[in-house]
Amino acid sequence: MFTLVSLDTSPPESLKSQVLQMVVDHFSDISPVPLTPSNPLFQLYQYVIGFEVHLYLQAMDASSPSGARLILALDDEDPSHVLGFALYLPSQDDEEACTLAYLVVQASHRRRGIARAMLQKMIDHRPHAELACAAGKVPVFEALGFRVLAAQGPHVLLNTRDHRSDGLVAVQDLAPIYQSKEVRQIHTYLVKQNGSKAMRDAEKKRDRLLDQMTWQAQELVKERFPTVH
Repeated sequence: MFTLVSLDTSPPESLKSQVLQMVVDHFSDISPVPLTPSNPLFQLYQYVIGFEVHLYLQAMDASSPSGARLILALDDEDPSHVLGFALYLPSQDDEEACTLAYLVVQASHRRRGIARAMLQKMIDHRPHAELACAAGKVPVFEALGFRVLAAQGPHVLLNTRDHRSDGLVAVQDLAPIYQSKEVRQIHTYLVKQNGSKAMRDAEKKRDRLLDQMTWQAQELVKERFPTVH
């Protein structure tokens, strides 16, 4: 069994490190660009998403209404062990609204109601909840009470209501991360390791993946909302 804990301040280092490790371990499940380890860009995107979550956790502050919020699922037998987490962003000017940024459950503990329980706890606090995911994951979130609203690039936008909130959400700006010294160093290393041609091919594969995801998102929305002639 598990216990849920809601945090509006950064968790202790021991729990934070487990959350960040889960982001790395489950990168392909939660990344907006779900590359596989066979793609040379995998390590680069893995670093970026890990650093993004790190920044969200670092910036958590109970005095800031726009700061990220964290729900942890802890093992009842060992409360120091994180089984899953949900990171969400409350709206700055709509006290009922929020956006789910990341939801992860350890592979060994899936299908035990952990994800459902964490989402429900988030919705109990912020009932007008929104998320974006790949088309293939839409049925999972529909089963948890979300409804399809629209296609949004390579993702499908879902909400607990039939409309989006007008409230604003403070999203982490990824541009500085991609422009950082660390990312440039990783990219240089990958070019040296794989060669320029392999990296160009990797970028093409990434772009094809995003094109495919965009098409799948649009097709799913068409299925949910057939055009009325």
